[in-house]
Amino acid sequence: MTANSPVYLIASGDLRLSANQTCWPAQEAMEKQLIETVQGLGFSVQRAHQYSAETKHGFIASQREGLDVFKSIDPEAPLIVAEAVWQYSHHILAGLTTHRGPILTVANWSGQWPGLVGMLNLNGSLTKAGVSYSTLWGEDFSDAKFVDSLKTWLQSGAIVHPINHVAEIQPDRVDPQLAETGKELAFDLMANKAIMGVFDEGCMGMFNAIIPDHLLHSVGVFKERLSQSALYFETTQVSDEEAQKVYQWYLEQGFKFHIGSDEATDLTEAQILLQCKMYIAAVRIADDFGCDTIGIQYQQGLKDLLPASDLVEGTLNSSQRPPVHSRCGKRELYRDKPLPHFNEVDECAGLDALLIQRVHAALGQPIETTLHDLRWADWDQSGTTNEYVWVFEISGSAPAEHHVGGWAGSEGFRQPPMYFPLGGSTLRGIAKAGEIVWSRIFVKNDRLQMDIGRGKAIDLPAEETQRRWDATTPQWPIMHGVCYGVSRDQMMARHHANHIQVAYGTDVASADAAMFTRAAMAQNLGIEVHLCGAQKCGSAW
Repeated sequence: MTANSPVYLIASGDLRLSANQTCWPAQEAMEKQLIETVQGLGFSVQRAHQYSAETKHGFIASQREGLDVFKSIDPEAPLIVAEAVWQYSHHILAGLTTHRGPILTVANWSGQWPGLVGMLNLNGSLTKAGVSYSTLWGEDFSDAKFVDSLKTWLQSGAIVHPINHVAEIQPDRVDPQLAETGKELAFDLMANKAIMGVFDEGCMGMFNAIIPDHLLHSVGVFKERLSQSALYFETTQVSDEEAQKVYQWYLEQGFKFHIGSDEATDLTEAQILLQCKMYIAAVRIADDFGCDTIGIQYQQGLKDLLPASDLVEGTLNSSQRPPVHSRCGKRELYRDKPLPHFNEVDECAGLDALLIQRVHAALGQPIETTLHDLRWADWDQSGTTNEYVWVFEISGSAPAEHHVGGWAGSEGFRQPPMYFPLGGSTLRGIAKAGEIVWSRIFVKNDRLQMDIGRGKAIDLPAEETQRRWDATTPQWPIMHGVCYGVSRDQMMARHHANHIQVAYGTDVASADAAMFTRAAMAQNLGIEVHLCGAQKCGSAW
């Protein structure tokens, strides 16, 4: 690059006008600092699309708008994608796939909206699409390390981050019995096959969350393509009496709903009862099609018809949950076990959940699992630990078994109106302390790949937990996560998704065993497995 040629800058946003308007000030502040840093290095910046006085934001807000913006960008020019918010990757993915100049994705280190999650989704989508890119993140764009890395990209068109925490699993380091169990589970899945129920693909433009059929079929899993309209209809067919029984079940478990009277801003009983109906409807449809796991898109289309599905999702992922019977009332469906739900139809997480349920059941380990946003991380400010602690947080799908106190320790708040106009309860709780296995299945080079590692959820004081909630989204469930042997920057450089899958082990040795068994199962399915944090990975190391 030369200082005479402009560096183009674009910003992908949400599809929802309310979100784009609310989040624009944070994006504007982030861009101002980034542009100043680029200019300080002697380069000029040209924003490829302008603030709209009509819509009151400066985001690309649709795929068509993104295609039109790229018509004005020199395809050979350096291009920065700046993100301080959650964004829909498909708004700009089409243009990025044919852009020949160097691409840099940048996010501010903040959990507020959050740009980190949006950037990680875009990175995962670019990885799946086979598009070359570099990436940067930071609290302060004037920090020397950030400036040096940005300078490298401006001068050479590429940044390479060290990922020496990633290693291949050596067979001689895996217990032969665990390897054999993983092999048997893989062969069982291939022989008996599983069905993944998908209530409309592509939630929020998450291209990286869609597994191509030929890759999914190769591991013995097949999609049942379902429609959210069918879920809406089935919800309307559930009786008030059935919904009331589910609602009463929550109350009897000690679950606390924070209820108000204003439908526009408060959580109301009417919203909860609709969620109870949706829960029953989802289980019945899953049974109709013999699904082993399901995912509901909900943030597009369904959000305008029903309250958010988050309470439904977390309940589905719980072993202890309200009983649901067939329409004739003769059979209890999916009794005493989760019906794994993958939030936002992240099929990679859905496949991972299937593997976890089978591995953990075979090993006698907790079978409940969920995905979280890799939302944000910070040093503990309470003095409780000197470890770097991630905020794993998701709007739905966290099972009550993951929370301190279970159902009695969980509570429901109204979803933010900015995202969910019809409200609905969350399933909020604080993840209990314990050993975890974290993982991510992703697509790269037209192959299924898995990153897997170990870590723990820790307890933090109430004040520190609240600080972290306030810096992100306080209505949602939170896990204070520590990843063994993986630094913040290593995680950001490597992770090819906005989501991270987590499951508990009963102790260090059991969590290690679950990790290695799942790795063996995945390898026998033809998935390329990478062990992350290998040098500090529990008792096996």
